[in-house]
Amino acid sequence: MQTLLTSTLSALSTPPSPSDPITACPSSVLALLPSSSPSSPSHHHPSSPLLALANSKIHAYPYDAVPVCWRRLYTDASVAEAVAVIAENVGLAETRRRRRSGCGEDEEEEEEEEEEEKWIDDAVKILDMASIMAGAAGREAMIEGLLAELEAWERDIIPPRPQKRRRRRRRVQGPTWDFFSSSSSFPVVAEGDDVGLLPTVRHPVECSATAPSMRDFETHMMASGRPLLIREALAHWPALHERPWASPAYLLEKTFGGRRLVPVELGRSYTDAEWGQSVITFGEFMEKYMMSADASKLGYLAQHDLFTQIPSLRNDIAVPDYCYTEPPPNKTAIKDAGLTAAGKAAASPPRLDEPLLNAWFGPAGTVSPLHTDPYHNILCQVVGQKYVRLYSPAQTDKLYPKGVEGGGVDMSNTSEVDAEAPTDELDAEYPLFRHAEYVETILREGECLYIPVGWWHYVRSLSVSFSVSFWWN
Repeated sequence: MQTLLTSTLSALSTPPSPSDPITACPSSVLALLPSSSPSSPSHHHPSSPLLALANSKIHAYPYDAVPVCWRRLYTDASVAEAVAVIAENVGLAETRRRRRSGCGEDEEEEEEEEEEEKWIDDAVKILDMASIMAGAAGREAMIEGLLAELEAWERDIIPPRPQKRRRRRRRVQGPTWDFFSSSSSFPVVAEGDDVGLLPTVRHPVECSATAPSMRDFETHMMASGRPLLIREALAHWPALHERPWASPAYLLEKTFGGRRLVPVELGRSYTDAEWGQSVITFGEFMEKYMMSADASKLGYLAQHDLFTQIPSLRNDIAVPDYCYTEPPPNKTAIKDAGLTAAGKAAASPPRLDEPLLNAWFGPAGTVSPLHTDPYHNILCQVVGQKYVRLYSPAQTDKLYPKGVEGGGVDMSNTSEVDAEAPTDELDAEYPLFRHAEYVETILREGECLYIPVGWWHYVRSLSVSFSVSFWWN
């Protein structure tokens, strides 16, 4: 551990090269970099002056427009602070362990240990916030290395005593730790619950009963340009078998005992007035939203690059070969989608070198409202099932796209229509919507759905659901 901490601080203290994005920060800021680490573990994010400065700069811009130098400063200051927290505590923790080894511990001493070890949570939080807030800005491997080493250190220093470990984890993550850390599956939606009610599929998406070849898939894209439900293409994924994402215990293990932070959308859909966002631990997300019997509490880990943040989960899946085919251009979508000028520009993003992966994990009832994406998409279902409805770009004039909203946010890729609202309500406010033609499907575990670029799609989880989207162009 000490060797890694020393090498990390050395890397942070090395003068940046002229091409390093952090050099765009003011020289007065760069002069503080070698001593950016706080001297006491009682300093918490974002109390470091550099971290506070970078935090204020990040919040001064729209997220996509934050200059890279401020992202890098936030990341480096976070890493330095986390290193200080770890360095200040690992030696003390090891000394306490040696002193107490072989001796019986009463409940008061165990509670003292739990309190003493909260610094591990603090260090994980600081490093994860660097990934979530600043994208780790060129320090991805450094952050992952620190987290992996800290997790290995904890396994070595804390004896594997199940009863004691359960007590400690309860303190960290909440009263239901014992339940979901040993659970082999997620709760099932109660029979008769409308949230998980299977819709009647009247206009099914074209289906390939077996995985098509790359050539056949490319022919489908070019010839019809329509969605395609694909079966038996994910059978080799460990996430469906030996490393099951359907196991709460496995997911907690892969997230450092639930300590890792994740951004969560709060509410049914991002178009709802009461919708909000929060960054919480994975354990808290599981307890509040995934294992809860309260269907009114909805939290959604949506469109998050979880696999860059936690690479070990990335090893449980594979990019579908179809993402390496040559898809048709988005000319029709741009012409017919009725987008604003900014929306049309967003619909023609730069060519991707590799597919973009995003995680979608939430309970029954979470919704992605009717919208379009700027890329072709293979949506893969790992856990549970979802209802998906799709409309071609030719139907856009019946789908009532939003426009530019408060703050200058362009929402023209999102429809005003709640696709599953009662018919009489839709007819009163959106009379053309009933005439829009669509196709639909129930996407089940092990299946994937090709969604062509520019196609409008509405998605609702019918159960606890874990999906992965692969965007490519």
